[in-house]
Amino acid sequence: MTIASKIRAAFAFERTANRQERYLAEATSLADLELRQREIDRGRFARN
Repeated sequence: MTIASKIRAAFAFERTANRQERYLAEATSLADLELRQREIDRGRFARN
């Protein structure tokens, strides 16, 4: 793995984490938040 690919991978992880956080922040209720957390745990935001 080259240095450039390691840097890209680090930024890709950050983008995924930000996307997950924004998705969770849009929850309208506790039940909605729990549903969204389960979706993330099941791989909705998994890296391809």
